[in-house]
Amino acid sequence: MKIFRPSVLALAAGLACSCPANLVLAQNQTTPATSAAEIPDRPEKLTFPPFEFQPPRPEPHRVSLRSGPVAYVIPSRELPLVNVALYIRTGDWVEPDGKEGLTDICGFLLTRGGTASRSAQDLEERLAFLAAQLSSSIRGAEGTVSLNLLSKDLDEGLAILREVLTQPRFQQDRIDLQKQQMFQGMQQRNDDSASIESREANFLAYGEKFWDNRCQTAASVESITRDDLLAFHRQWFWPSNFVLAVSGDFDRDAMITKLEALFADWPWTGTPPPPIPQDIQMATPGVYLVNKDVNQGRVAMMLPGIMRENPDYWAIIIMNDILGGGGFTSRIVNRVRSDEGLAYSAGSSFPGGVYFPYVFQAGFQSKSRTVAYAASIILEEMKRIAAEPVADEELDNAKRGYIERLPRSFASKGQVANIFAYEEFTGRFAREPDFWQRVIPRIRAVTREDVQRVARKYLIPEQLVVLVVGEKAEILLGHPDHPVKLTHLVGGKFTELPSRDPLTMKPLPLGGAATGN
Repeated sequence: MKIFRPSVLALAAGLACSCPANLVLAQNQTTPATSAAEIPDRPEKLTFPPFEFQPPRPEPHRVSLRSGPVAYVIPSRELPLVNVALYIRTGDWVEPDGKEGLTDICGFLLTRGGTASRSAQDLEERLAFLAAQLSSSIRGAEGTVSLNLLSKDLDEGLAILREVLTQPRFQQDRIDLQKQQMFQGMQQRNDDSASIESREANFLAYGEKFWDNRCQTAASVESITRDDLLAFHRQWFWPSNFVLAVSGDFDRDAMITKLEALFADWPWTGTPPPPIPQDIQMATPGVYLVNKDVNQGRVAMMLPGIMRENPDYWAIIIMNDILGGGGFTSRIVNRVRSDEGLAYSAGSSFPGGVYFPYVFQAGFQSKSRTVAYAASIILEEMKRIAAEPVADEELDNAKRGYIERLPRSFASKGQVANIFAYEEFTGRFAREPDFWQRVIPRIRAVTREDVQRVARKYLIPEQLVVLVVGEKAEILLGHPDHPVKLTHLVGGKFTELPSRDPLTMKPLPLGGAATGN
C-alpha cells in the first residue's frame, strides 16, 4: 500500500487555513511581504552572511594521566557507545634489519592473536558477543589500537584492552596464517600496474634505502618468529609511548579514573623511540618507465616536497587546489579530463610532510598513445601558474572551499578527540597549541602574489621526476595528432626501470633497451 504523505507546501497551507482570521491578519500587518523586485533572478545573485566557524580548543579536553599517556577525553551522550583510539610511537623505522614485515604482523595480530587467558577464537567470540570492535595496526611511523563498544560493557572492554596490550598471545597458528597471506600478497605484486606505480614512485621520491621503502621479502617474513613479535611488542608498547582519544557515553571524571587504572602498574618499562630518520634521496630528474603490458599508462610527476611547518604551507595548499587538487574546479582536471578527454582521473597533491617532506605529485591514467600529450598538458599548467597570477575567482573559490570544508573535520566528538590526539602524537600541539584557531586567518591571508611566488619557488620543471608504468612501445610512439615525445619532457633524460622479482624485490633483467625516440 502506498502511503500518502502531504507535501510541505500542503501542510503549510493547511496550517494557515486553521489559524484564526485575526491572527493571520496580524501577521500580514507585522511582516511585510517580499516584493518580486527583491527576489534575485539567478541563484548566484543570492547573498548570505559571512561564514563564521571557530574550531574548538584542545586544552579543555587534554589530560596528562599519572600512569603515563596523554589522553583527550570528550563525553557525548548521543549514542550509548564508547570509542577508544590509542596511538603508539612505533613503526617501520624501528623494524630490525632482515625482519621486514615484523611490524605488519605485530600490528595485525596484537588484537587478533589471542591473549594470555583467551585463545584467538575465544577472543573473537567474546568481542562478537559484546558487539565490540577491536583492531590494531602498525603502518609507517604510527601504531594504532582502537576499541568501539556499548557503554554498558565498558569495564569488560577495558579489561580486554588491558590484556591485549600487556599479554598478547601471538598464537602460532595465526602467525602461520598471516605469513601465508603475506606470501600470497607478494606473489601478486606485479599483477597490478597501480601497485607497481605506487612502489616505484616511492623509490624514486625518497630512495630505495629510505626506511619507509623497506620491502618485505619471502626470506624476511619467513625469518619472523613468535619471540620476535613478543620482543618487539615489549620494547614499544608501554604507557609513556601512548596517546589516547576517548569519546562517547560516559562521565568524564569517571572515565579518567578508569584510564588511570587501565595503564597503572605496567609490567615493564619500554624504550623511548629514536628520532625518525630524514635521509631522503630523490632520484635524478628525468623520465622513468616500467614496461607493463596494459592498455593504459599510469603517470606520476613528482617534485621535492615540504614539511607542514614550512611558512609557505598555506600558499602551497591554495596553489595546489587551483592547479590540480580542487577536483572539477582545478586546472589540470579541466584541461586533461574535461577539455581533452584524455583521462578519467587526473589531479595533483602537495601535502606538507608530518615525519619527512612529502613530495608534490601530479598524476593521471591515459591511453598509451596519449600519455606523453597528457603529461605535457600538466607541465604546461605547472608553468602557467608560475608565470601569471591566478584569477580572483579561482583564488576565492579555493580559499572558500577550504574554509567551508573545515567544520566537517569537527562534526562529531569522536572526530574532535582523534584530531587533538593526533596533533599531540605528531608534536604539533607542543609547537603550536592554537594551530586550529589560526587556520582560517592564514587561509584568508593568501594572495594571488603568494600563489604565484610559491609556484615559481617549488614547481620547477627541470627538477621533475616522471614515472610511467605501461606499454613501452606504444607510449614512446606517442599520438599522431600531438607531436609530443615522452622522452623530451625533462631535458631528454630517459631511463627504463626493470621489473622486480616479487619475492626478493631484486631487479630483473630488462626485456630490451629503450631507444628514447
